[in-house]
Amino acid sequence: MILLVVIASLLIAAVTIYQSREQSKDYHENRLERKEEQILQSISYVLKETTYPETTENLEFIFQDEIYKIADVQNVPFNIYDLEGTLIKSSRPSFEIDSISNCLDAEVLNNLVASPDRRYVEEKTAAGDNYKASYTYINNTKFKPIGIVNLPYFEDNTFNNMELREFLLRLGGVYLIMLLSAIVLAYFISKYITRSLQTISDKITQTDLTKRNEKIYIENPSQEIGKLVDSYNGMIDELEASAVKLARSEREQAWREMAKQVAHEIKNPLTPLRLTVQSFERKFSPEDPKAETKVKEFSKTLIQQIDTMSNIASAFSNFADMPAQQKETLNVVKIVKLALEIFTEDYIHFISDKDEIIAKLDRTQLIRVVTNLVKNAIQAVPDVESPRILVTVASEQDTVKISVADNGIGIADDFMDKIFEPKFTTKSSGMGLGLGMVKNIVENYDGTIDFASQEGKGTVFTVKFPKE
Repeated sequence: MILLVVIASLLIAAVTIYQSREQSKDYHENRLERKEEQILQSISYVLKETTYPETTENLEFIFQDEIYKIADVQNVPFNIYDLEGTLIKSSRPSFEIDSISNCLDAEVLNNLVASPDRRYVEEKTAAGDNYKASYTYINNTKFKPIGIVNLPYFEDNTFNNMELREFLLRLGGVYLIMLLSAIVLAYFISKYITRSLQTISDKITQTDLTKRNEKIYIENPSQEIGKLVDSYNGMIDELEASAVKLARSEREQAWREMAKQVAHEIKNPLTPLRLTVQSFERKFSPEDPKAETKVKEFSKTLIQQIDTMSNIASAFSNFADMPAQQKETLNVVKIVKLALEIFTEDYIHFISDKDEIIAKLDRTQLIRVVTNLVKNAIQAVPDVESPRILVTVASEQDTVKISVADNGIGIADDFMDKIFEPKFTTKSSGMGLGLGMVKNIVENYDGTIDFASQEGKGTVFTVKFPKE
């Protein structure tokens, strides 16, 4: 609407200016023709009344005084030339004679001769104004040309231009009011039209698969908006039903996977335990002089397998039942150093850009994050000639960054998407719960964990925690 008003105003202004110029051009052409006709009528009257023969040579005498009378009556100056283009008489004062051409150009004479109506109008521009000069033959009473009358004419458009400016100002004022009205009207109309659409857009933006979504209720919607609202509400119903089924399926799948993992991990120590008991039953004899030693070895083996099963149970318990977070103000640099003290490997190095970086975190869970990442790094460098693990702590505006880098075997591209899955592991032992637990801890603090790895060159894990 606004664009149409602006375009209309510009088009009307352009058409008005064009029309005004065309009218002014037609006005001056008609005025010049009228003046020329009046001059010719006056000249014809003088020729009829004169006693001189009507020849070119006598024009100077015929119009010696009459040229001034005609110019005064018609209020326009003019000049008389002979048929060769030489000036014979001018109505202008003598001191202006120098500014009058004493001889017409050959081009003017040729155009005048070639003109079918025996008339030629020359157009020029002088001092910023349009200048016209008409040339017409003077005929005697026998319609024989005996001279040429020249009528100079300056177009004065001052009044027309002033009228045009006033009109455009009035038109501009009217269209300014129309433009403002169109803006206001367009605003309210667009608000009315898009109000329902904005409500639908907001609801679609707020749609979340993890929570219950509200339906849209609009009073007296249009037919099209009503269909759109009904479609959205139907989609919400289907989405909720699908989310319930998906959640139930995921829970069941997770429990099945966890049960399989637990069963697998428990079976691992049970097999050697069973074989040990069976072997002990077959070979043990109370009379054997080494019976006591064999009982001790048997007991030691049982205890080792029982400890393994206990560790498995503890790991699953820790992953499934994370302790509640206790936010406390602590020095992250100090806690990370403390977490590294349990490791005896001399290729583990620590760097921090500050001695103190304060954040609100759980001390125990922070230590668990660091130790799990370092353990993974240690397990990645057993076959490296010069192993190196670098732990860094840095402050970045409102976050604290902890990085653990190693020059180990790296992570294959096929495994990168699965690295944080609880049941995933590339090692021959262990349950693959460490990185899943680390990710769980980090995300509970609204932090982030990511990694960069190149197979055969090493891996860098980066954890970022908010300071508050």
